[in-house]
Amino acid sequence: MKRMERENMIQFLTRVNGITSEKLMIMTDEDLDHTYTRTYNTYELYEELL
Repeated sequence: MKRMERENMIQFLTRVNGITSEKLMIMTDEDLDHTYTRTYNTYELYEELL
């Protein structure tokens, strides 16, 4: 995973999911990607319902 991609994921998760950036920084790339994918899919579904 590229550094910029990881930073963007962390910014999105802190804004939408309320997870602290410190906690996200210690996650592996796989854990971060999994958390991001689940959060993004939920966020996207929520936006469609509004």
